[in-house]
Amino acid sequence: MKKLAAFIFAAAAVALSAPASAQFAKSEDAIKYRQSAFFVMGQHFGRIGAMVNGKAPFDAKAAQESADIVAVMSKLPWEAFGPGTDKGATTKALPAIWSEQAKYKEHSDKLQAEATKLAAAAKTGNLDNLKSAFGSAASSCKACHDNFRAK
Repeated sequence: MKKLAAFIFAAAAVALSAPASAQFAKSEDAIKYRQSAFFVMGQHFGRIGAMVNGKAPFDAKAAQESADIVAVMSKLPWEAFGPGTDKGATTKALPAIWSEQAKYKEHSDKLQAEATKLAAAAKTGNLDNLKSAFGSAASSCKACHDNFRAK
């Protein structure tokens, strides 16, 4: 798990240091990138969700590792929603992302803030703290999905 986390952090550093135009030669590349970031984030968020919902035993270390990954991944997908990346591959992204960019940015900023709080709550090792932060982060995800993702 530590090797995976180190890889993700290294990939994030590289991704964040390069301009979006240099990263994505084709819109398909941007779509694949953002879908991959959301997939990884969702997998780790789901692991935490299983713990806070009593479907998996609470493991403070695993929760912290997953929350840290969620926090890093929450910073990655947004640059892959640049102009022209609404077409080129199958995507559930709604046109509102490009027509309501300020609103979409508010949602992405909110998710990043909630993911940071989730990571901080996980560091306490307290399940009740994690539950509270998880609920807020989940609400942030849902709000964005409700407005900007096709069902």
